Parts: sequence; structure tokens; C-alpha cells
Amino acid sequence: MLDKLLMLAVLASAAPSLAQNAQPFDAAAAFGARESVSQMSLSPDGQNVTYISPTDGQGALAYTLSLVKGASPKVAMRATGRPERIGGCDWASNERIICTVYASKRDATFGILVWSRIVASNADATGFQVLSKRDRSYARGFQLGGGNVIDWLPDEHGAVLMTRVYVPNDRAGSRLGSASSGLGVDWIDTQTLATKEIEAPRPEAVGYLTDGRGTVRIMALRKGTQTAFGFQDKGTIEYMYRAPGSRDWRQLSEYNYVDRSGFEPAAIDPDLNRAFGFKKKDGRLAVYSIALDDSLAEELVYANPDVDVDTLIQIGRRQRVVGASYVTDTRKSIYFSAPIEQLLTALHKALPQQPLLRVVDSSVDENTMLIFAGSDSDPGVYYIFDRKTHQLQTFLVVRGALEGVKLASVKSISYPAADGVMIPAYLTLPPGKESAKGLPAIVLPHGGPSARDEWGFDWLSQFFASRGYAVLQPNFRGSSGYGDAWFEKNGFRSWRIAIGDVDAGGHWLVSEGIADPAKLGIFGWSYGGYAALQSAVTEPGLFKAVVAVAPVTDLAALKDQYRGWSDHELVNEMVGDGAQMHEGSPAEHADKIKAPVLLFHGDFDRNVKIDHSKLMCSRLTQAGGKCELVTWDDLDHYLDDSSARAQMLRRSDEFLRTAFGM
Repeated sequence: MLDKLLMLAVLASAAPSLAQNAQPFDAAAAFGARESVSQMSLSPDGQNVTYISPTDGQGALAYTLSLVKGASPKVAMRATGRPERIGGCDWASNERIICTVYASKRDATFGILVWSRIVASNADATGFQVLSKRDRSYARGFQLGGGNVIDWLPDEHGAVLMTRVYVPNDRAGSRLGSASSGLGVDWIDTQTLATKEIEAPRPEAVGYLTDGRGTVRIMALRKGTQTAFGFQDKGTIEYMYRAPGSRDWRQLSEYNYVDRSGFEPAAIDPDLNRAFGFKKKDGRLAVYSIALDDSLAEELVYANPDVDVDTLIQIGRRQRVVGASYVTDTRKSIYFSAPIEQLLTALHKALPQQPLLRVVDSSVDENTMLIFAGSDSDPGVYYIFDRKTHQLQTFLVVRGALEGVKLASVKSISYPAADGVMIPAYLTLPPGKESAKGLPAIVLPHGGPSARDEWGFDWLSQFFASRGYAVLQPNFRGSSGYGDAWFEKNGFRSWRIAIGDVDAGGHWLVSEGIADPAKLGIFGWSYGGYAALQSAVTEPGLFKAVVAVAPVTDLAALKDQYRGWSDHELVNEMVGDGAQMHEGSPAEHADKIKAPVLLFHGDFDRNVKIDHSKLMCSRLTQAGGKCELVTWDDLDHYLDDSSARAQMLRRSDEFLRTAFGM
């Protein structure tokens, strides 16, 4: 029997509970706050954790914390967010962590560039080292990527295998530079920076996979064409493999990451000598394995007849494959390992109110495990589980600002589109309401377009539900996860179908009596913002207010944004051309939008330039419409700043209430 024990440790910077807070509850601040704890990992011996905690703006601290009772967190690394930010950390040894640091900078020629570097530090913040290749002033070209750790080498204290980017320079042959360029693999001692070349850099290489035991077995090579404007990516990856004990590369598969055709390897089982990965079966992704020998014998591991199987479940420092997961109405898992299945079944029974449960990390011997569990109305808790004693210890909450706040339940529903096709969606009603009539309501289409919503905690929908709104999140046609037929040609080329499904969601809320038709709005972020604006174009009278965060507003401008980059042709293909592109650009039809519009955008947004929102607001104003644009000079597409998110939520609520006459 698994015993749920008392809390072992409390994050020092977590927000106080409501009972301790004498101030009135500020929903915008609480829901807009960044996660108190994120990117948590467990040391090889299972005695320490590291995690990221936010500071002001986009800043963050990387903490290490001993699991000994009474221990206090120690700061191992800090980033101000101006511009450096911490992406996540893991353990190279029991004393040393490795973190990804990234930042954005503005270039006069190429616009906003995002770079990353891999750095190491001792748990007590000493011994800082940069593991990525260093930039040189005489280097030709940009070195934006800092590489990735691809094998944690648990049997070698503090050493890792990592990909590193080499840029050719004018001192080829010197110890400072090399005539070779591209992505290679190095063995690195993270303390001394002693380095051994494992795979020579290749310009066409984009990734490598190891067997979890220090041997590189798979290499990914990008394919494309060389044009007068430079290399143009065709969206195809050629995977090569090595047989056991061999250094010769042989072809494994070709994979197109645009239409997801072909076999995409994701992990290697050295005992079985097989690569596990994804390939389509009947138009939906399934898990397959392929023998890494001359036979290339293929085996179907698991497929679902209704949805994509989209995730491999891996545990341990060697990332061994133990199962796979997929999403129907909720995320479900199947396990290939009987002991792991028994373990997870027992944990589910111990935590029945937190069905979204997964193993985040484990010690090398897998006797100590870091567990995450949450639900639609619970942002989540980290637990420490001891497999020997069967003790489950409550550890850290993910969102301290929401402790003690009653959250809403999320219901899986479906509604009919205009052509009768049933559209899957999630409905969130205000907390405590199982059913409701005549509420103010919001349709909240997801971003992407190659994405989908799934059941669980969502800070946006929960905020609006807490403020009394009904929230509908549709997985319209053009969403991923349901196979090729549902994806259509993506949400831009097939925008008429996708937007029609979004509009149908608004009609359904009204027809069911859930929404007051005079108090129906739409809110979207990124592609969701595009969908919100384009819905107001196609059915001007349906939504009485439109809120769009970092929206695409002009499809021609989106294509032009990628001119000069290697993926320009891929973006052209995704967006399309001709009449559908013109008709699908809300900025081209601002005169059709009758509802007031509120826009938010960061000026450091590389995904969707701020020019999209500026153009939209300008066109709306010229057409006599109502538009307000809120901007931030130093924020990117994700507005990863608690105060900015709180401002966005607060202003959105005020805007909707004014538009609805509330």
C-alpha cells in the first residue's frame, strides 16, 4: 500500500495561501503568475533535485535542493531575463548540473535572432563553465544553437555526450578552429572541459541518437536544395544507423516532418537492438520499432484506431522505453513493461484525484522516482516515491499562487459543425457550476495550427471561468492529433473549414443556452488569435468582442517574414497562395469586422512579428472599427512574464465586460 506522507519541503518563493493573505484575491495576478516550480529533475543518486523558479520579469533562478528533511533550496544559477533566460536544468553528476540558457537579440539585417548555449555549474553555484562551442569574432555565419546533451553517461562521473555546433573560420587547422563545420558529437568532462570528438561535425547533420550506453547509433541528415538564395529545406530528414560494433553508416529511413510521413526514430533499445519511433498507420501516428541490422525488420508496437499515438514514455537516466501515450478525451498510457505498469497502477490508486500522472525522472537504479500528478482542476504536485519502502511523499506544488483557490472542472464534449461533423472540444464552466444558462462565454481556439488542446489544467480558461465565463476550447479540423483526414491541409490552407468549426462552437454555446448571445466573445493566441480575427470576418455578428494575442493577421506578411531563411519554401507551402491567402487574411478585410478588437503583442516576437498587430489595428481604425493594441518592448511570443500576463488577463476581462455591457 502506498502511503501519502506529509509535505517534505516547501518552495521558499511560493506565494502564500489565501488564508494567510489579507489582500483581496487578485485573479489576474494569481492565474497569470508563472509556475512556481518547473523543469524539475532528480540527481543520479536520487538524493537531490533541481528546478526552475521565476523572478521578476522573465528572470529565473535554478535551485538545487537536498531531499534530506529540513534542507533549504540553494541557488545554483540565475538569469535576469534581460536577455538571458534559463530553459531547464538536469544533473551531470550528483554534484553538478547542466542548464540550457537562451536569449533573443535584434540584428540589423536578420531581425530577431534566438540563440542558446549549454552551461554547467556545481550545485552550490561554483565552477561555472560554458559547454557549447564558443563564438569567435572571425567566425563566418551565425552560431545560434548551442547543442544538446544526448547521453548522460551515468557510469561516468560528470561526463556527457552532447551535440555541438562548429562554424568554419579563417584559422582552419589551428587549435582554435576547424575547417569542418556543422553538428558533431563530443564527449565532455563538465568539470574540466576535457573533450574528445565522438562524431566529426557534418554540415547536413541535425541530430544524433545514442543507445543510452554511450554509443551513437543513429544520425539525422537534413535534405534540401542549394539555390541562389542559399540552402532551402524540403522538410525531409534522412536517418542513418550503425549496426552493433560498426562505424559504418547505413540508411534507416526517410521522414518528412511536414506531413509526418516515413519512420521517425525517437529512442534505441540496445538489448533488443531496435529503434523505437513513429510512423503512420491508416493515416494516424503509431509506435513502430525497426531492427538496427541488415534486416531492418519492422514491427508495429502500438496503434490507436481513432487518434495519433504521439509520445514514447521513457524513464531513468538511460531513458529506456517503457510505454506510449495518446489523447482521446483525456491522455491515456499503455505500458510495455509489466513492472512499470503495476507501479503506475498503484500510484493512480493512491492519487485518484490526480489522474494526469507521470514519472518525470528517476535515480540511476530507478529506486527513487520523481512523480508529477495533476488534473483539470489541479495545476499539479511533485512527489518523491521510494520503490523500496513504497512511500510517496508530497513534495512541491507547481503553482503556489493558486493554492487554496477553487478551480473549475473541464468537461469533454462535442458539437456539430455546419456540415454535421462532430467537433471535439472542452467546456469549462465557472467553479461549482455543473450546468449553467445565459452566461457570458468565450470561444478559445488553440494556437498552432499544428496543435490541439487536451484535458488538464489551463491557466487561460481557468482564469476566465473564475471570472464567471463559460469557456469552449474546440479541436477544430486542422488540429493535430486526430490523423491526416482531420488535419486537412493545416489551419491556414484549410482556413475555411477550421474557422467554420470555430464559428460553429459559438453557435453551439448559444443554441444550448449556455451563452447569452449578447455576451459571446472570442479569445485566441498565435494561430488562435488569427482564428479569432478571421471568425469575426466570416461571421461579423456572432462574437461581440475579439481578443487576440500575438496573432497572424496577414498571410502574405507571414510568408515574407521567413524570406532569406532555409525554411522559406516550407512556410510558403504551409500558407498557400492565390485567392485563399488573400481571403484568409483578416487585415485585408478589416472593414467586415464589427466587434471591438483588443490586441496584445511583444516587440521581441520572432514567431509572429509585431507588425501583424500594428497592421491589423491600423486597418481597423481606417475602416472605422474599434481597436486597442497593448505592446511590450522586451517580450516575445509567449509573454513569459507574470506581470505582463496579469496585465493581459485583467485588461481582457475589463474589455469583454465593457463590450458585453456588464
